[in-house]
Amino acid sequence: MSVKIRLRRMGRRKAPVYALVATDARHPRDGRFIEDLGRYAPIKASAETAINTERVMYWLETGAQPSETVRSILSKEGVMLALHMKRKGASTADIEAAVATHREAVASKEGGSESDRERRRKMLAAERERVAKEEAELAKKRAEDEAKAKAEAEAAQKALAAEREAAEAAAAKAADAAAEAPESEATESPEAPQAEAPEADAPEAAAEEGAADEKEA
Repeated sequence: MSVKIRLRRMGRRKAPVYALVATDARHPRDGRFIEDLGRYAPIKASAETAINTERVMYWLETGAQPSETVRSILSKEGVMLALHMKRKGASTADIEAAVATHREAVASKEGGSESDRERRRKMLAAERERVAKEEAELAKKRAEDEAKAKAEAEAAQKALAAEREAAEAAAAKAADAAAEAPESEATESPEAPQAEAPEADAPEAAAEEGAADEKEA
């Protein structure tokens, strides 16, 4: 099973709150999930994030793939940095210190480069783009499945029509053969009375027999 870490919408339309979840990559975005890993509220003043870092690290270490938005969130929170350092064999103290420094740098950069409103706008735009992409992929797959089913149904109908035509042709051929049989029998029946023709020579035979009797007398 391929596991993906993604955001699952939970809040109201104008106040969205997202759950960070581990889910089967085959399931739809807001469908079933395996584990709830935290919350992300993008339009709060400081884009509040509450992540179960330990469980997120577990899923990442077992091969789970984060979506682009989730990867961005985890990078800002220092989770991706911690994962990299852990794989390199760094100590827990060194990882915690590096993550704290990273978070301070991210907060300083965001505070000086753009407003919270602009940052939220970009984040929501990226999320909408991701959702639209997933929906387009699902629509494409449904269209392909429907086209395949239609082609199979049409092929089955053609095969059935061919079988029906063959059966009708065989039945018509049999009917023609049955119609021709009585005509041949009718042409042969008038020849039967010709067997009685030899009876016409009977008087001559009788006369010959009478002449023979007179000679003997």
